[in-house]
Amino acid sequence: MTQPTTFRRVPGRRPRLLDLFCCQGGAAKGYADAGFDVTGVDQDPQPRYPYRFVQADAIAFVLEHGAAFDFIHASPPCQHDTECQRLQGNVHPDLIAPTRAALEAARRPWVMENVRGAVPKLREPVMLCGQMFGLANYRHRYFETGGCFTLPQPGHPAHLVPQAKMGRPVPPGHYGQFVGNFSGVPLARRVLGVPWMNRDGIRECIPPAYAEHIGRAALAHLAPTLEVAA
Repeated sequence: MTQPTTFRRVPGRRPRLLDLFCCQGGAAKGYADAGFDVTGVDQDPQPRYPYRFVQADAIAFVLEHGAAFDFIHASPPCQHDTECQRLQGNVHPDLIAPTRAALEAARRPWVMENVRGAVPKLREPVMLCGQMFGLANYRHRYFETGGCFTLPQPGHPAHLVPQAKMGRPVPPGHYGQFVGNFSGVPLARRVLGVPWMNRDGIRECIPPAYAEHIGRAALAHLAPTLEVAA
């Protein structure tokens, strides 16, 4: 259950970002680098999360407190739309529609992220790839935007470097996939820019470079409002 928390706006401060379903904080790092004051929310303890953290149900939290933030990011669990989970017969909740409804109720600009399998349920998502940011990785993530915030689709460089097979060591001249029970955690930390994460966090994370890109666009969107508030 979400615990009561008091929030207020303070003139001259860094804009506040709410990071829902935050896990170990890949997105959070990017938003902080862009210039946001970040608060993460997750139903599970996240001792590796590098910023302010609240353990709570993400949807309940945004319904109660979302309007106190300037921008909201949500990454509802992707397992429902992940092929390997379906092949294993695992059942996971589909939280995309409930998360969207909660974000819209907060009446703040927002972005919601998920994996390729969720694309049919996302509304005009923008795809980001590691190649767009000079990362030695092809991790595709899809971002739906709302609350009057939009994000242009960047150009997508060709995939010219081969990938290692899932779960296998990364040979020279290849990119790692870093999903499932992959090998090479130190390499993944360096490639994705998440040195504080363990394997569990890495295999699901958004590389911080993606969120920094979104965060800079969000700050440009918020600039008129923030200038008035200051």
